[in-house]
Amino acid sequence: MTSKKNATDIKVMNRWMVVIGAIAIQIALGAIYAWSAFTTPLQSSAFGFSKTMTQAIFSTGLATFGIFTIIGGRMQKRFGPMKIALLGGLLLGIGYLIGGFAGANFPLKLIGIGLIGGAGIGLAYVVPIGVGIKWFPDKKGLVSGLAVAGFGFGAFLWILMANPPSILGVSGLINTANYTIANIDMAFKIYGIIFLTLVVLGSLVMRNPPEGWKPKGWNPPVERDASGKEKKEIALLPKQMLKQKQFYMLWAMFLIGALAGLMVIGNVQNFAKNPAEGFQAFGFSMAEAVDFAVIGAAVSLPIFNGAGRIAWGKISDSIGRKKALISMFIFQGIMMGVFFYTTSNPIFFYIAAALIGFNFGGNFALFPAATADTFGSETVGLNYGYVFTSYGLGGIVGPILAGAVQDAGFSFTYAFYPAAVLCFVAAAIAFVYTAKIKE
Repeated sequence: MTSKKNATDIKVMNRWMVVIGAIAIQIALGAIYAWSAFTTPLQSSAFGFSKTMTQAIFSTGLATFGIFTIIGGRMQKRFGPMKIALLGGLLLGIGYLIGGFAGANFPLKLIGIGLIGGAGIGLAYVVPIGVGIKWFPDKKGLVSGLAVAGFGFGAFLWILMANPPSILGVSGLINTANYTIANIDMAFKIYGIIFLTLVVLGSLVMRNPPEGWKPKGWNPPVERDASGKEKKEIALLPKQMLKQKQFYMLWAMFLIGALAGLMVIGNVQNFAKNPAEGFQAFGFSMAEAVDFAVIGAAVSLPIFNGAGRIAWGKISDSIGRKKALISMFIFQGIMMGVFFYTTSNPIFFYIAAALIGFNFGGNFALFPAATADTFGSETVGLNYGYVFTSYGLGGIVGPILAGAVQDAGFSFTYAFYPAAVLCFVAAAIAFVYTAKIKE
């Protein structure tokens, strides 16, 4: 009779393969942050969409994304992470293909890209995070950052493919000299095929480690109660988590972080090209303003968004989640207040966009890690979806608020300043936050 092997002795795949698969998936899911490349073409005479309409598609995608993270978390527990990632990729690809066949039909573009595409992103998004934390219990912050880094870098790739700045001397998928329905819709179709392919390939390594497995040479820290008895590792289910004040504190902080960051991501090009407050107001030509806008949206913001996910995750592993959250929100509050004044100089604009992206990216490393710390690593795939609903609400309020402010003829300060104040409120919440659950 053969004896059972210990979980640590079971031959398993190299855990870094999970990170590679996660990055492939997240690069595709980062499509939603490339939306600013399509706002100007969709506002052209070919389509006739208003700024608010373009932001409505973006916000619908973000809201659906947030809702389906819960559904994805629950479904992967039942059907396994690989199948749910695969389903998410299929929906994302199909959603963009529908958008590509919709022409100037606004409701159909909203349904395809916003509802169906957003649902696909939500289903697939939680898979790499939940799987990654189980494979890397020793590096929760770092792997959370790595697992979602592709999301930020993906936006960089997709914006450059759609509309590279003229200084690169190459043509993108979008013909900026003549916006046509056929040209813009072809870009949506090409993206749909690429997104579907990337997520399907990445899903192949989305498998949980064997039960009881842990990294070689690593032992989880032992916590003891007042009597000195060893505490069992916490593993709250959503129903239990929703009774804890920590959940609502994390939710509120994430809402604010999402609102501020998505406000800029969804409107960075509109702001830069605004004749009254953008680069043209300081003597730059429209062509220069367009180039500056694209570089800020396609290079500075998304690259640092991706880098911030890794950096803040690593920082939080060193100084603790609480200190990292306080620092990130104070930094973001300052940058949201400063951003309005950067269009007098493109260098200032690039730096501010990069730092806003850097801080915004930190949310996606810190909140899954904080969720795992507070409510348990084993149930993070289920629980993080509930925390992530705050992102969906932030995605509705932030971009649409900035778009509506501009459509109404008001200054962008009416959007950026309140967001800055809210970031300082989030820092105050982080200051009083504690990961210890009352038993």
